[in-house]
Amino acid sequence: MFANLKEKLFGVKKNWSGGLASLFGSSFVNDEFWDHLEGVLLSGDVNIELAEEMISDLQIFCRKKGVKKAEELFSYFMDILVNTLETVEGMGKEVTLTGRPSVIILVGVNGSGKTTTAGKLAGKFKKEGKNVIFAASDTFRAAAIDQLKVWGEMTGVRVVAQKQGSDSAAIAFDAIQAAKSSDADLVIVDTAGRLHSKHNLMEELTKIYRVISREVPEEDIEIFLVLDAITGQNGFRQAEAFNEILKLTGVILSKYDNTAKGGIILTIAGKLSLPVRYIGLGERQEDLSPFDPREFVEALLNQNTIENPTT
Repeated sequence: MFANLKEKLFGVKKNWSGGLASLFGSSFVNDEFWDHLEGVLLSGDVNIELAEEMISDLQIFCRKKGVKKAEELFSYFMDILVNTLETVEGMGKEVTLTGRPSVIILVGVNGSGKTTTAGKLAGKFKKEGKNVIFAASDTFRAAAIDQLKVWGEMTGVRVVAQKQGSDSAAIAFDAIQAAKSSDADLVIVDTAGRLHSKHNLMEELTKIYRVISREVPEEDIEIFLVLDAITGQNGFRQAEAFNEILKLTGVILSKYDNTAKGGIILTIAGKLSLPVRYIGLGERQEDLSPFDPREFVEALLNQNTIENPTT
């Protein structure tokens, strides 16, 4: 998968991580290097506190090892990135369906890719022989219900839905009852795009969770924030807001192949301790992969970029 991942991350590498790799490949360690490194990190949506922590760690390493050339820091820098991700509990952990039914609740703002992600998850579990049901709990937009039905047809998944404006929590309840009666393995609940600043909309999400948690044990419920990688630092604020309300069990980063930046993953992991569970790198049903920190960092900052910065 490594070569395929490198190919899909081409845009991020060209516009952000390629700049990082080139910096390490062509600089001496001096004040200008540190300033430039901080600027590149910040430009890629790594938040300032985390950027400063990383640079401080590198500077300590430099003093201990007597490093003069930036290229000698590259492997250690990669280790810092991997460690920032790997130390978060649950990072890259795939969903395990222990209860029947288990439930995945997808939340996030409009346009983040929740419905497409629901379809990709359903396709993944269907291929594993699991019986999946969709709950069309985005009742604000008729188009959202229709889109989920399209994914239902594509993946062979039953869609529990009502008309636009119906009680979204009631639909989630109905889907769980349908799953129990049919001995289904998984219910995927597609919720409306929430503006995280709107208190009443966030309250509705908590209502959906309360209804589900009365029917399904907490350990069998996953709550994923689907986050459009393009949103940058605004995505970090979304993650903060949703996590305060719902205690997220993870993040699914969508559209990562379309972003010119890449540091938002580090910010979410380093400052919120939220695990990235899956990453979306395309529009096809199979373009959703478990997040592997080391494989990801090696694909994003592969050694070939250092050896030949012009490629």
